[in-house]
Amino acid sequence: MRDLDETDLDILSMLTEDARRSYSSIGEAVGLSGPAVSDRVTRLRETGVIDRFTVDVNREAVEAGVPVFVRVDPGRDGTEAVRDRVAAEEAVEHLFVTADGGVWFAGRTDARDARGWVESLLSDAPDADYTVTLLDEVAWSPTFDGTGFALSCAECGNTVDAEGESVRLGDDAYHFCCSSCRSRFEERYRELESGA
Repeated sequence: MRDLDETDLDILSMLTEDARRSYSSIGEAVGLSGPAVSDRVTRLRETGVIDRFTVDVNREAVEAGVPVFVRVDPGRDGTEAVRDRVAAEEAVEHLFVTADGGVWFAGRTDARDARGWVESLLSDAPDADYTVTLLDEVAWSPTFDGTGFALSCAECGNTVDAEGESVRLGDDAYHFCCSSCRSRFEERYRELESGA
């Protein structure tokens, strides 16, 4: 498995800023030809580093409502149900699940009935406790500058280095730190696949 290099990170950073930027423009900035950038982007997609290209819509320009941030303590055993319910809500823009099982999300709602909207989202979680905060400003600025970036093993979570392995199962690519992790993961994957 080939490690991501500075050029890969530069390409990712430029695509994060503007996913419609041409490969020749990116190539000029990183010292590669357009086709070489295209090859790298294809490899990043095939290995699962780039999941998809999307549009960042300014919701204030097209949707009514006020932006809110909601923190939910789902109560015992409720994290997955709350996460799934919130994820299905069209007005939710960003969803986070914390390590301690909290569900946090940002979305837009009618200012006159924010509480009713949140209560309807949490109707299946009667033990849930929540707070709603009205947002004044929202900025979403993912970046790769100054951050350590590495693939994680799909089996154990360790960092995948140059000696790691990758495999495609179904439509997804998985990365592993060693052949033992790959074997355990593939065995479990096939068991689940045969039982489905």
